[in-house]
Amino acid sequence: MEAVTRVSSTARAAGIVTVVVAALLGSAYVLGRSLVPDQPQRHATGVTTDADGPHYADQPPERPSAASPSTSASQNAAGPTEAGQDGTGRDASGDKLFGAHTGTGTARLALTFDDGPDPRYTPQVLATLREYDVKATFCVVGENAQDHPDLIQAIVADGHTLCNHSWHHDVTLGNRSADQIRADLVRTNEAIRAAVPDAAIVWYRQPGGAWTYPVVSVSQQLGMTPLHWSVDPSDWQAPGADKIASTVLAQARAGGVVLMHDAGGDRQGTVDALRRILPELSARYELEALPTDPT
Repeated sequence: MEAVTRVSSTARAAGIVTVVVAALLGSAYVLGRSLVPDQPQRHATGVTTDADGPHYADQPPERPSAASPSTSASQNAAGPTEAGQDGTGRDASGDKLFGAHTGTGTARLALTFDDGPDPRYTPQVLATLREYDVKATFCVVGENAQDHPDLIQAIVADGHTLCNHSWHHDVTLGNRSADQIRADLVRTNEAIRAAVPDAAIVWYRQPGGAWTYPVVSVSQQLGMTPLHWSVDPSDWQAPGADKIASTVLAQARAGGVVLMHDAGGDRQGTVDALRRILPELSARYELEALPTDPT
């Protein structure tokens, strides 16, 4: 009986020690946690939004660095001299940018409008161009041409040039097979010609300027000349009319091609900028719609 009592006392003591140690460890943990700043929780939602830009954007979200071989003189808005006398784009090494033209090949300046037509902004652009008797080039997206054939007709009726800008503004189109590229461009041309059966479509502009040999080759096989640009005010980012106008006026050169947008997002800034730049550009240069016979 004495042995049993001794064992019970020992067990009780051991239990008390265990409880005390556990309490001390718990207090130490709480104290340690209080000294460490709370870390924000990260949640991967997998949701893609338009918060960083409009539905259509003629530049990829991340532009190539200056050292990238795909960065051309035209992307730096250096003007037609660096683009070559034939108006063909050249990269930093002096090689052609897959044959994409960055200039008009003449002393004339070309205004181009991408991603339309759009019922909110394209009529405003057309009205402003009409006011100053200026002809331009509209690089239209196939699905928008299909949805707004009346605007395609209005563009042609005002004497502007049409340019194929792919069916759904697919920046990665050049990485697809030749058959897929051809089907996309043919579908876009068919949508344009459904509105204007005899429309001349002799220019192609790759969304994002993401040129590849396959997309250039297929567009040429379809009778279209690849068209890049030499002046980019990044109006797709909606920086405001002042910024758009100042960039165009500062970078425009004889023989250049100006990139702007009449669709793909809020383009009111572009419309307002156009009203500011046309008087000065018209005084400095002869403005032209790109020819329907680029040869």
